[in-house]
Amino acid sequence: MPQKRNILLSFLYEIKLGINQSILWLAIKLGLVKSILIVPFEGFGNEREILLVGRVIRDNRIGSSSPEDSVWKNIGKMRRRFMSTVIPKVLVKAEFQGKEYLSKTDEEGYFEFKIHPNHPIKLASRWQQIELTLVDKVIRNQGKVQVKGDVFLPVGNIDYGIISDIDDTIIPTGAMRLVEMLKTTFAKNAYTRVPFPGVAAFYKTLQKGTDGVESNPFFYVSSSPWNLYDFLHELLKIHHIPKGPLMLRDIGLSRTELISGSHSEHKLKQIRQILSTYLHFPFMLIGDSGQDDPKIYLQVVKEFPGRIIMIFIRDVHPSRHPFVEEVKAELESLGVKMLLVKNSIEASQFALENGWILPEDMKEIAEEKVKDEKGET
Repeated sequence: MPQKRNILLSFLYEIKLGINQSILWLAIKLGLVKSILIVPFEGFGNEREILLVGRVIRDNRIGSSSPEDSVWKNIGKMRRRFMSTVIPKVLVKAEFQGKEYLSKTDEEGYFEFKIHPNHPIKLASRWQQIELTLVDKVIRNQGKVQVKGDVFLPVGNIDYGIISDIDDTIIPTGAMRLVEMLKTTFAKNAYTRVPFPGVAAFYKTLQKGTDGVESNPFFYVSSSPWNLYDFLHELLKIHHIPKGPLMLRDIGLSRTELISGSHSEHKLKQIRQILSTYLHFPFMLIGDSGQDDPKIYLQVVKEFPGRIIMIFIRDVHPSRHPFVEEVKAELESLGVKMLLVKNSIEASQFALENGWILPEDMKEIAEEKVKDEKGET
């Protein structure tokens, strides 16, 4: 049965690719594709290797959001995100520190660069830029298609890194209630999707740690699709949540799966990559109780003993308490504390008691939480 299933999925995937390629060919011939975009996803690395991925797509002309955007405008933009026309099998060139690298997009338009510098990187800034250029000509009158991709490199004194989920951890999504989740996702934008009260201040405080310097890195690992990258990137920026690489996933049909990769497999893979890249400092993990974050984080602790100093889990529903308590007990037997919290004040108070943040930052978190609850900006 598994072999027959894989044959069927592979057949369906080939049909999907054929349809996509036919639509792209027809759209180009009819002049419907006016411009092409390289969409780089924020990368990360160390002195030995830098990873940068992205996608080449038709320019959907989504643009920036506004607080005044109507529900219908938000729905229209979200529809265009999910109806992206991808550009497969084209060459992208990356330039970094005077050296050039080439990568070809796959069948879904994704490209990946693994850059290995010839000498150790010594930089003053933790964010560096890699220039990306589309080598191949896709449409008439294409012009130069070029963009700069940001990559994080560890600079300065780092106390710890933070890996955070997004949905129902940073922003209310209602992932346990499908109708509510769809309504929230499609009808709102980066301004009207408001984070939980006090999250931005708490995260900025963790970024500063105990030396007051914003050097502790953030990484965001979510099961949201890559189609939402620009939306989530804009949301974090608008609400002053620390910048960090966003690691999302492809959720479409693949050769072997109806939906590419499970929630748990995706998160584990990305967290493993982060921890394997940064071996010299510990991490905190932040998630929510709505899905499998506690169980995923338990597996991380087992695979990387001594690397996780704390786990914060946002309490989203009482029905999940028995599950969380069971995982919590197993984590404690491994020497790692997991705290189920209702808000940012509880989490920050625990962080303060353990010497991970500065006392003076507690006031800012409390004040921001009050403002957020009142809807003030």
